[in-house]
This record gives sequence, C-alpha cells and structure tokens, in this order.
Amino acid sequence: MYINRILEKELLKYINKREILAVIGSRQCGKTTLLKHIFSSLKDAVFLDFGDRQTLELFTEDTDSFISLYVKKYRYVFIDEFQYAKDGGKILKYIYDSSKTKLIISGSSATELSIQSIKHLVGRIFVFNLHPLSFEEYISYKNPDLLKVMRTEISSALAKKIMPFFHDFCIYGGYPRVVLADDNEEKEVILRNIYSTYFLKEIKETLNLPSDYKLSRLLNALSLQIGNMINYNELSSLTGFRHPELLSYLNILEKTFICIRSRPYYTNKRTELVKSPKIFFYDNGFRNIVLKNFQPLENRQDKGSLYENFAATELAKKQLEIRYWRTKSKAEIDFIVEKNGRIIPIEIKSAIPKITKSMLSFIEHYRPKKAIVLSEHSSSKKSIKNTHVISAPVFAVSNML
Repeated sequence: MYINRILEKELLKYINKREILAVIGSRQCGKTTLLKHIFSSLKDAVFLDFGDRQTLELFTEDTDSFISLYVKKYRYVFIDEFQYAKDGGKILKYIYDSSKTKLIISGSSATELSIQSIKHLVGRIFVFNLHPLSFEEYISYKNPDLLKVMRTEISSALAKKIMPFFHDFCIYGGYPRVVLADDNEEKEVILRNIYSTYFLKEIKETLNLPSDYKLSRLLNALSLQIGNMINYNELSSLTGFRHPELLSYLNILEKTFICIRSRPYYTNKRTELVKSPKIFFYDNGFRNIVLKNFQPLENRQDKGSLYENFAATELAKKQLEIRYWRTKSKAEIDFIVEKNGRIIPIEIKSAIPKITKSMLSFIEHYRPKKAIVLSEHSSSKKSIKNTHVISAPVFAVSNML
C-alpha cells in the first residue's frame, strides 16, 4: 500500500533536470517506497540497492564496469542505501561528469551523505529531506475526505471527528509501516524493531560508533525532557558522557533524524535567553518506544509534551526552523517561526486556549502580524494591538501559517 508523500511532487519537478537528486531521512521513513513509486512511472530506468554487496562492490571497485552495465543503458538510475558507498560522492561526481544519465539516490544518514559525499557534488546535487509522515499525509491515507475540510476553519464538531486520528498519531507516530499496521500490538512491535534497527544499522554499522548503551540512556533522558531547555551537566551525569562526547552524540541524533534542537530567538541579549536549546523527537512513536509508554492520551501526564512535540515535528516537516523565546524574567513562547520574512509566535495548550501574559509580552515587544494559540478546541480569531491572534486545534498547526 502506497501512502502519498508531499515530497513526490517536488522530486518530479526536477526529475528531468540535470542535477542529481538525493533523498535523505531516517530508516523506515519511506524513502525506498517513495523512490520505487517514482521509478515505476518511468521508462528506461533501473533501480539499484547498495544493501546488495555485489552491486556496491562493483560501484566502488570497478566503476567503469558499473557505468557500462547500468549508467550507459538507462536514462534514470536509482540508487537506494547510498550511505554504504565509501567515497561514494567522488565516484558519483565521476559518473555525473562522464554521462547524461539522471541519478537519484537515497540514504539514511545525513552525516554520511553530507560529509562524505555531498562535498564532492557542490553544484551537481539537490538534497531533499524525507521524514516520517506528517499529519496531513497520515490523514490523506486514513480518511482523505477529512483532509479536504481540514484546510478550512475548523468547527467544534469537526475537531471532535479528527481528534481520534490525532490521538493515535500522537501515541504511535508517522512511520509508514506503523500507520499501515492492523492493530496497536503490531504498531508497538514495529516501533521496537525501528528502535533496535537504529542502533544496529545507523549507530554500529553505518557510523561505527561505540557507547550504544550510553546513547540509549541519553535517548531516555531526552524523551523525558521534550520541550525543556537542555541541562548539559545533568545529561552528562545521567548518561556518563563527558561534555564533548555529549555534544557529539546530540549532533548525531540530529544528523540521523531522531531529534531536533530548538534554539532561542532573541534580539536583546540582556533580557532574553540566547544559549540553551530545547530538544524534540522527529516522531512521537519513536519517543514513546524509548519510554515503553503507549497509554492513551487521557491517561498520560505528558499529554502537553506530546502535543508540543507534535507541533515541533509538523513545523520541521514544513522545512521551518523552530525556535523558542524566553526572557530572563521567565516569559516564554513555545515556538517562534519565520515565514516570508515575518515572525509568528506559537503557543501550545493541552487544555483551554488562552492568551497568556507571555504572548501579550511578545506581542508588545515584537508586534507580529500573526500569533497562534493551539489546543484541543475549535478555531477562533481576535486582534490584539494589530496582531491577528488565531486559536485552532493543535493538529492544524501546519495549516495555520
């Protein structure tokens, strides 16, 4: 079963352009399925998998034969699991410069692709990120009719109809195979497999890193702190990582598409925080498997954190940089995003939406054109000092911008 991906349209815009297309993202986020779907619509194309050792060895050890067998014969060459290719970028540059064949590659590690490969391909490659399903993609599979009306102002009745889908998404996340599962037990089995495969393939096999036990403790600590400012000393004490190691592994979690860091937004260093980032997970299901907690939202004390993490990932999937605002007097806004040169403050509430003193303070200081308050409730609008304040259900965050 294929679930439509928003990125597909973007890739097809460039399918006949000269540049190499690279799709990178976490394991099991749907890269192979997406590329095979595009591949199936093309003539004169070949699909290769560098998980196959013979194909990989031919590419790395006898490139001219690889070109004769695959590149010269086809108009489009798809290469999956490209991160396994040592010096892959250098070889790909040679193939690109010596042929007119369109090259489309995928890889699960941004670290490997960006450092080992893309440095050789400047001016020759377009890189696209694929993440687990957004809520829009999830709904497009679960109930396409709901997707059509989600783009309009959301009434209380409509919000109630969408909420069960949203609750499921908050608990189990958007990995495609999880979404396709028949029941919750199967979803949990798949998430355990994704978690185990991340350590086996990404950490040990691809990145060749030790300290996987320490990393599992780090993930557990971070999963309990989503939406909170990182305390590096506390994390070092909990995990056993020295400070430089800790920074390195936090970077790895970002580069392997597990976590996102949100940094402070500021214009006044005297009154606003400028250093401590917050941490979020790209997928709520991954975060919940770390904690081994799949209780329904109504039984959870961390519902607000799951809502906030959901909003962070939805914004990140829209290629928006997420930041937060906090003053030294403790006024705080969950997210600040910039779109079309304008800043938009966003607050997440798990209960009744209200315009907080922090939001009023931000509006007073920055005079944004728009501000957003997200909760479980239906849409409404009001104006405060020429700022349009929109209240909406949290699942609609990506449609509010």
